[in-house]
Amino acid sequence: MDIRQLKYFYTIAEEGQITLAAKKLNMAQPPLSQQLKLLEDELGVKLFERGARQVKLTSEGKILMNRAHQILELSNSVVKEINDFSKGLKGTLSIGTVSSSGAVLLNERMSEFHKDHSDIIFEIYEGNTFKLIDLLNKGIIEVGIVRTPFNALNFECKYVKPEPMIAAVPKEFNWNSEKADISINELKNKQLIIYRRFEQLIYETCIENGFEPLVFCKNDDARTTLLWANAGLGIAIVPKSVFELAANNNLSYKEIKSEKLITKIAAIWVKDRYISPIAIKFIESF
Repeated sequence: MDIRQLKYFYTIAEEGQITLAAKKLNMAQPPLSQQLKLLEDELGVKLFERGARQVKLTSEGKILMNRAHQILELSNSVVKEINDFSKGLKGTLSIGTVSSSGAVLLNERMSEFHKDHSDIIFEIYEGNTFKLIDLLNKGIIEVGIVRTPFNALNFECKYVKPEPMIAAVPKEFNWNSEKADISINELKNKQLIIYRRFEQLIYETCIENGFEPLVFCKNDDARTTLLWANAGLGIAIVPKSVFELAANNNLSYKEIKSEKLITKIAAIWVKDRYISPIAIKFIESF
């Protein structure tokens, strides 16, 4: 089994037809079918159930599909790494970002970096912190822009300054309008909308202060948290820098006074692994 065969297999799986896969690969159908047969013979399993017009992955095929995607991504990453090294500060930089990093990442420092290194092309992978850590470990991205808390044991980290969590409150709630901040206890019995990433942190902080939070909605994107609050459905609990990332015309916010409800954005990369000159410059500017 080699990279070429994996590419053939992956393309067939994506297209659902050998004919369409052959067309996408710019090759004839018979040699593609032969390569698939050789791969199945080598593995000793059927990778596809053949139908009259389509092919469907078997259970074994689904396992290989997942691994083939990872291997092909890693192979592409290695080629890019070598090309970037030969080009110096030109080429492609693959980074991963969490949804709540936009206000911190896309600031004047990023504009200055682009001006100084205009030949660099960015390839962005988006996901939660845990997904980005997985992509880093697999070598698919060089740098992850993540948010605390996370396990930093295997990573080098560069942090921006800490920021508080805020309560983004719909205007019709008319709640403590004269105050710029609130205590965690003022969230008791309030209908909360939270980003699942912070569920444990918020829950533990509330319990330590003597009450269980009333969570109306939890989701996987800080922007969704704000959108639901902006619709008047509850109070959003998000990092302060996130407030400008989604519709907030119906919201005002108050900082939550709590030593625990503090979070930081960090640039992280794998310890003791080669990173490109491009990535080094990016980290320096972060």
